[in-house]
Amino acid sequence: MLNIPTQSFPAAGSQQRVAPSGQSGRNKVALKPGHSLMDWIRFSKSGKDLTGLRGRLIEVTPEELQKHNTRDDCWTCIRGMVYNVTPYMDYHPGGEDELMRAAGIDGTELFDKVHRWVNYESMLKECLVGKMATKPPTVIKAIMPPPPPTGLTPPISVAPPLDKDSRPRYDWFQTDVTVHVVVYAKRKIPGSGCTTVDLEAGSLRLEVLLGKMSYMLHLRLADEVEGNVAVHTAFSVGKIQVSIRKQTKVKWTSLGQPLEFHNTFLRKKDRALYYRDCVLVSKTEVNHNTHVFRLQLPRGTVMHVPVGKHVYLKALIQGTEVVRPYTAVDQNLAAASHHSQESDLYLMIKVYPDGLFTPHLNSLHIGDHISVSGPEGTFSLRPLRDVTNLYLLAAGTGFTPMARLIRLALQDIDAIRETKLLFFNRQEEDILWRSELDELAADNERFQVEYVLSEPCEQWTGRTGRVDESMLKDFLSRPEGSKCYVCVCGPTAFTELTIGLLKQQGFSEEELHAFQG
Repeated sequence: MLNIPTQSFPAAGSQQRVAPSGQSGRNKVALKPGHSLMDWIRFSKSGKDLTGLRGRLIEVTPEELQKHNTRDDCWTCIRGMVYNVTPYMDYHPGGEDELMRAAGIDGTELFDKVHRWVNYESMLKECLVGKMATKPPTVIKAIMPPPPPTGLTPPISVAPPLDKDSRPRYDWFQTDVTVHVVVYAKRKIPGSGCTTVDLEAGSLRLEVLLGKMSYMLHLRLADEVEGNVAVHTAFSVGKIQVSIRKQTKVKWTSLGQPLEFHNTFLRKKDRALYYRDCVLVSKTEVNHNTHVFRLQLPRGTVMHVPVGKHVYLKALIQGTEVVRPYTAVDQNLAAASHHSQESDLYLMIKVYPDGLFTPHLNSLHIGDHISVSGPEGTFSLRPLRDVTNLYLLAAGTGFTPMARLIRLALQDIDAIRETKLLFFNRQEEDILWRSELDELAADNERFQVEYVLSEPCEQWTGRTGRVDESMLKDFLSRPEGSKCYVCVCGPTAFTELTIGLLKQQGFSEEELHAFQG
């Protein structure tokens, strides 16, 4: 993923966010020196009164909250808790305008749209003003409506009934030594990576991603089981079977006791992130400042990250919980088209010496632990079904989502006749997986790669400069009868400029996807 700070609300910094096709993210702003996330953590722990209330916690009425709606006096509410974010204004990489959108009002919806995964309680705990005051319930005297006139039927509720037939359902069966849980999605499943299973301390957590929806089973199992889990998916009929071995040969009278959110079908964005404890098993150098970190999932967890999706890493740094998103890559560009059953996750990450999260990650030793979320992101493979020409425009570590897209296009989608990568970097030493890309281009006539350097050496003979209209016109083509699709990933300014130039050249929203940095 992109190892660059991004806009956030309220947390400062991120490596990359994923935006829907054609959408650009919010602009970053240049922070003043001494206003990084690390500086904010130090400042918030300095003992200064950041609320203006000298340590008191108060109940805040909606009328009181509305009074604090200026740049120099800005309160906002997130999930019933009110924070004075005035001191945070200069530290917010999205700029004060972004924070001011929630000034004097409930900012929960805005927060959830941008960074629902951030631990705002940890980030803003020294800015806590208090709770929103709860209103006493209004007592309404019940009045019985008069009976309808003779011959007329009572009015029918306008609320449509829930379509239970479209909801996934589950069943289970057992043998003397195994338990099998079967989920019927009631629709075709687009590909691997839609199912995540966590078997831990006698509980089963099974989540199935179906487009923008999430179906979950969560149970305290009836008896003890072994840690190994097998998942078998029949994609065309939407059937998923999870098989677990019992520790003892005994007949279960039930599958277990329901836990929180068991058998629920929610929008994915309404589902809280779930982290599992992973182990760093290797770290491989890619270039002078980028490594591939190989993380092993815990025993009892089955999780494959779909192409174009990312995960979040979470760590406690100087007493503050910090979360960052990273795109999963394969072990190399020649990886097999389908994941094996090994519980390994590969993340290509650039380490910034003056950053906050990446130096911490780089300081981990083999065998150390870090928390990892399940797959997230809006990218869908559906638009690629009929594509004949796939164009990938990447800057820096914006290459990471492109790596698996290249492999997918060459190995799994026969309709794509041509895949071209235009890869922007500062210097030659910054180009990620250059030898592998060159080798792939030499061996496969359906793949081409060109490099663009903004700070080339004298010996460089390739493209130079920054993305512009003439460069894109030269790189992109629309052969007669073709169907084109363009993916863009890089720093926010690069992505927004590139998307704008592509639209000027006639590419529609449906032909574009921005992995937003």
